[in-house]
Amino acid sequence: MSAQRERLIEGLRSYGGRFSELGSLFADWLGLHSTDAVALLEIAAADERGTPLSPARLSERILLSPSATTALLNRLEAAGHIIRSREHTDRRLVTLRSSAHVQERADEFFRPLGVQMDEVMADYPPEVLAGFEALLANLCTTMDAHIAERTRKA
Repeated sequence: MSAQRERLIEGLRSYGGRFSELGSLFADWLGLHSTDAVALLEIAAADERGTPLSPARLSERILLSPSATTALLNRLEAAGHIIRSREHTDRRLVTLRSSAHVQERADEFFRPLGVQMDEVMADYPPEVLAGFEALLANLCTTMDAHIAERTRKA
């Protein structure tokens, strides 16, 4: 099992590298710093899932300090890429949403890849894809637990 685990982890590392490279290309395409583009993609993806992020949650996801995240959000908002709103009954809570312009640009950039990935995934039975989804979820849960444990020890 160890050799198979290593091959799978290497494949995931390789995929992660390509995902990062794609994010850099998207950043260049939008004329943004790569950190700003990563944040923008996180905001847009969360918004698309119907679970918009708060600044604090974004800060955790992109591993920036709260002050650095605030500066980043100021840049993205000034450029018209995001909207900060107060949608909760507790008006102190801020919700981050991507602008319609960003959604259009992201669709323009990523849609061709999405079509190609759909074609690749169509070659696999739904139960294989479901098994892979479950494996990825379990790997993430395991890694999260390990990170939390290491963080407590630090």
